[in-house]
Amino acid sequence: QVQLVESGGGSVQAGGSLFLSCIVAGGTFNANRIDWFRQGPGKEREFVAGIRWSGMTHYRYYEDSVRGRFTISRDPTDNTVYLAMNSLKPEDTAVYFCNTHPPPPNSDSSRWGQGTQVTVSS
Repeated sequence: QVQLVESGGGSVQAGGSLFLSCIVAGGTFNANRIDWFRQGPGKEREFVAGIRWSGMTHYRYYEDSVRGRFTISRDPTDNTVYLAMNSLKPEDTAVYFCNTHPPPPNSDSSRWGQGTQVTVSS
């Protein structure tokens, strides 16, 4: 069974940077798009960024509030998708998740990983 495992979160001050990783482990991975999502305190899980690939061509998608600050990338050699986060703001504080596109329902917790906590202090 394919699992997506997030890592790389931490605590930084506003303006800092973090680099998240999403490793696809186990089984055969047939999807061609991976998205990053986040869930802030008291908020619903929301889309952050996505990357879709066709052969060697990659297409990237960003939520408006992170465009220009976050960069999503993929290393096909090790089945990993990355999220480089720069110029972090306190409102970026959330648990970050990765998943396939379209994602499973938020209510189906068995199909979501543990996520990785990002905390940005002012």
